[in-house]
Amino acid sequence: MRMLLRVTFPVEAGNKAIQNGALPETMQNMLATLEPEAAYFFPQDGKRGGFIVFDLKDPSDIPSIAEPLFQRLHATVEFTPVMNANDLRAGLSRLKQT
Repeated sequence: MRMLLRVTFPVEAGNKAIQNGALPETMQNMLATLEPEAAYFFPQDGKRGGFIVFDLKDPSDIPSIAEPLFQRLHATVEFTPVMNANDLRAGLSRLKQT
């Protein structure tokens, strides 16, 4: 299932994670593991933030994705199922059939 991972890092924890190398290492490992179709990083509400769109193969993968962000970076993490335009078209076409 296509999933949007929204992550926000507190400023102080992010600063420490940059200084000790935890932020780049954690993000590099996560991107290598998830092989996302898209990843964007930006300032958000005065904090570091990012969106990562990836294929969640099984819901039981959520802890292994989220825990490094919680434990190493003190991040806020949200998972949201999402669709691309083709998925939306397919879903809407099924509405006509019911």
